[in-house]
Parts: sequence; structure tokens; C-alpha cells
Amino acid sequence: MTDAPTITAAAGAVDATKVYGSGDSEVRALDGVTVQFEAGKFTAIMGPSGSGKSTLMHSLAGLDGLTSGSVYIGSTALASLKDKELTELRRREVGFIFQAYNLIPTLSAEENIRLPLLLGNSKGDEAWINRVIDTVGLRDRLKHRPSELSGGQQQRVAVARALASKPTIIFADEPTGNLDSRTGAEILSFMRLAVNELGQTIVMVTHDPVAAAYSDRVIFLADGRIVDELQNPTAADVLDRMKRFGD
Repeated sequence: MTDAPTITAAAGAVDATKVYGSGDSEVRALDGVTVQFEAGKFTAIMGPSGSGKSTLMHSLAGLDGLTSGSVYIGSTALASLKDKELTELRRREVGFIFQAYNLIPTLSAEENIRLPLLLGNSKGDEAWINRVIDTVGLRDRLKHRPSELSGGQQQRVAVARALASKPTIIFADEPTGNLDSRTGAEILSFMRLAVNELGQTIVMVTHDPVAAAYSDRVIFLADGRIVDELQNPTAADVLDRMKRFGD
């Protein structure tokens, strides 16, 4: 088995390869990707449609298996886990923020935030949960159901839910895709705050240079491979790099 990454990382991949089909119809969604995601940092993954960015994130999160290679959460190789162990690791170590919010409509905002903990029969760290609620500005909306919240407020609930269990890493899939630019900026600011003040680790797939500029690092994929990266990006820097790889 491939050794785990040697530096402190919240997640990583070593020679990750994902192949769909065979022969003339073979598609290499990931083609030998090796990457690490430093703990306490905000990383954006970008690339044209079909570049493999979503496949990489789903593989790192244990939602999709690899054809070959290895992926890790912390020092745990996901391929070494049985299905039940993988489910438990995802519940305990991984937070998710989706474009579609994925809130339970019959539950209040507070119940949605605490849901992953309740499913694991855990009360969690009450001081931490209250800090998260205050960080995302939801204190006065906790008793409201999703239908009584704006899109931005619903996404704040989703961010808080991802943070509540103190996961090792949060994966965000186009988290502002359904929001207007002002509300999207608000959510990205909360995510940035979660990294700066709460020490969270976030990996975000996005196509938006403005969203990527909130990150510490941008990784660019094309044809299933990492082809470039930027540290401390600006939106202009990201847009300039994207022009090299197509739309």
C-alpha cells in the first residue's frame, strides 16, 4: 500500500486515477493526480468542464472510488476501510456544503445544524456549536424552517451544519452557485472566517474566479491532471490562468 503523505495534511491523493469505460470509449477522469491539502487552509479546485475537479473532490471525500492510486483523510487511507467504517469516517471527519443546500424542510435551522451529530448519537461540543452559530450570524433564525429563510440564510445553515461536528475537512461543491453575487460574497466571507478564526480546512470546487480569490491556494485541473496552481490568488490572477486552459 502507498505510504500516507509525509507532511501534515487534512487530505491528500497519491497517483489518483479514475477511468470510466474501456477501449475507444475510455475516459480518464483522473490521470495520476498527486496532491495534498494543508490543514487550516482554504483551497479552490478549478478547471474546464470535464477536467476532473468534481471527480477529485468526490474521491477525496470517499463518495467515489478510484481505479488506482490512494486518497486519504488525515492519515487514513480510504481504500483500507470497509463500507461501514467509511460511512463513519465521513460522518465524523468530513463536512459537506452543496450548491443545493440539502436541508431537511421539516426541521428548524438549529435542528439541521445539529443533524449530523444527532445521527451519530453525539451532542457535540456545545461551546463550539454556539461559536459556529454566531460566526455565521444565525442566532436569531434558529427556530425557523428552511422555507422561512432566504437562500443566503439557508446556505449559512448548510455552512454551520458542515462546521458543527469539527470535521477534519470540509468539501464545498459550487457552494454559491445558486446565490446572487452579494449573498455569495457573504457566504464566502463566512467560509474564509471559518478558516481564519475557527481553524477549519476547506476544499471548494468552483468555476468562479471571484469565489476562488477567497482561497489561500487554487489548483487547476485539465484532462484529469493538475496543470497549475496559484498561492494567495486574486480574481484577476485566476481569470488570467483560466484563459490558458479554455472555458
